[in-house]
Amino acid sequence: MKNEVYSKVFMWLFVGLALTFGTGYCITFNAQLYNMLTGTMAWLILFIIEIGIAIFFSTRLMKMSKTTAMICYLLFSFISGLTFSSIFIEYKMTSIISVFAITSILFLIFGLYGMFTKRDLSKYGTFLMMAFFGLLAAIILGIFIQSSAFHICIEIGIIIIFLGYIAYDMHIIKELSNSIEEDKLALFGAFNLYLDFINIFISLLELLGQADDYR
Repeated sequence: MKNEVYSKVFMWLFVGLALTFGTGYCITFNAQLYNMLTGTMAWLILFIIEIGIAIFFSTRLMKMSKTTAMICYLLFSFISGLTFSSIFIEYKMTSIISVFAITSILFLIFGLYGMFTKRDLSKYGTFLMMAFFGLLAAIILGIFIQSSAFHICIEIGIIIIFLGYIAYDMHIIKELSNSIEEDKLALFGAFNLYLDFINIFISLLELLGQADDYR
């Protein structure tokens, strides 16, 4: 059953990432729509909707139907694509592809570790959560500290924490494979891994991406 769950997790992860990147890329071909979506108010509304869907999905998964879970996941991926469109304007496509490849390799390494390790990674969940909230505090502090070195440290911190989350989330999928309905667990696992992948990708792009000066 574990292998079947992982297959479905990776399928939904691919679907979510493809929907996000595809949506973001297509938006850039409509200047009027792009300008509207990247405006401060529109972006804020989309961000609030994203957070709302994420909270609803995470807290109500066990009580919702498989169809509702699937709609939540796809809707979240689509809305993320709307807010994601700016990267295709700000960065060169070669940089986006390169960073995506690097993120995929890192994801594979830490994902395989989480899948096959015999260590109990579930005990690290509290530590990762504390580190995440500490990072949020640093991000807020960074608003007032205009320092490139501080910004780089934050991006590196994001990468390290979410690499840890990849291994942790893969391990948790294995632990829950016999106690949660397979299709729901696949969507739940894909959602968590999607967030891990996107956060690492964005931070790596911030650090390594080349700005597109010709846009």
